[in-house]
Amino acid sequence: MSTKIGVISLGCSKNLVDTEIILGNLARYGFQIVNAAQDADVIIVNTCGFIDTAKQEAVNTILEMSEYRTKGKCRALIVIGCLVERYKEDIMKEIPEVDAVVRIKDYSEIIEIIKGLLKIKKYEKNVLLVDDYINRLRSTPPSVAYLKIAEGCDNRCSYCVIPSIRGAYISRKMEDILNEANNLGKQGVKELTVIAQDITRYGIDIYGEYKLAELLRKLCEIHGIEWIRLMYAYPESVNDELIDVIANEKKICKYLDLPIQHINDRVLKTMNRRSTGEQIRELIKKLRERVSGITIRTSVIVGFPGETEEEFNELYEFIKEAKFERLGAFAYSREEGTPAAKLKEQLPYKIKKARHSSIMKVQNQISKELNEQFIGKNIDVLIEGTTTKGSYFGRTYRDAPEIDGFVYIKTKRNLIPGEIESAKIHKATEYDLFGGIE
Repeated sequence: MSTKIGVISLGCSKNLVDTEIILGNLARYGFQIVNAAQDADVIIVNTCGFIDTAKQEAVNTILEMSEYRTKGKCRALIVIGCLVERYKEDIMKEIPEVDAVVRIKDYSEIIEIIKGLLKIKKYEKNVLLVDDYINRLRSTPPSVAYLKIAEGCDNRCSYCVIPSIRGAYISRKMEDILNEANNLGKQGVKELTVIAQDITRYGIDIYGEYKLAELLRKLCEIHGIEWIRLMYAYPESVNDELIDVIANEKKICKYLDLPIQHINDRVLKTMNRRSTGEQIRELIKKLRERVSGITIRTSVIVGFPGETEEEFNELYEFIKEAKFERLGAFAYSREEGTPAAKLKEQLPYKIKKARHSSIMKVQNQISKELNEQFIGKNIDVLIEGTTTKGSYFGRTYRDAPEIDGFVYIKTKRNLIPGEIESAKIHKATEYDLFGGIE
């Protein structure tokens, strides 16, 4: 009987792609992949270590899995990912049930580590192919896939630990990305979500110029792919060529994840962001004018060290004015090893929490108002499954996987997951739409 492996992936979609590559390698080696931790002989936890809440989730998950190590059938507990990059020694010291911690650069040795822990005697040396995107074992719905085009980050925002964890920005070769996308299209994938820590920098390191627009045009030629979604585009690198591609290519979702983080110039400068408030305003205006029906998702940080009430109010009023279709707000998290952590004017948790609540309250109102504009209209929905009450659910071009809302559909027809159907909307809430298909 083959050894059973259970893998838990935490954090972002970029981490999930790493997990899928690892799963693919393990499966090809002969290990059996299981979904239930209680059934696993080996449990691997791929962690996130970005902010406090993510670190706490990772620690809680490791502790939960350690119960299977001490009381269940699990014979080895392995922790990998971003948390290991920051706290490798602490994990081994504080959680003795953990048998091995593996840094990102050492992913290629995971099979050998498992063989050593379980004393599996095989003469050949087997290593993970850390760049084997083609054979990864996808955990997303069959019609959806993430397409990671680069690793690492060069932006060096003062609050962020990603460059120290993931290293410098490294683009993948365009031919490798297109080969992977072609393969995904043949597998029945309808929606590709293009991801990287910053997709707009794609190509600058290996081709000497920005190549995202060219890559997207070539992706649009791939048979089977119908939606291409863009996540994590830094404002300063969104140029006219990229905007033209978003506006004119039918397969590109009129959706852009554009993290602005703030609007006040002093705060932006202290964050080591490269855009000014005026440049952000001009970019949003240009996107709305040139891309019909665009959905803009953004993220903002409140309670950054030294943020005054006046500076926060500037952000608050801008959000009311800009009316982002999608917005995530985060209370500043003081991360050791970052320049922002050393700033003296750290704000109390109470203030950060209050500011976060204010932003989300006004954003909820905006989201509901914008969603209500779809009542009485027909909109294309990528069907993903059924609810326990017998309705179908899916997403529109306005909704990114795992982040945004759903459309819930009542119909007498038998809908097929992975197909795109037109639904008439009759109800809207802050995050979800409700409709029907005759």
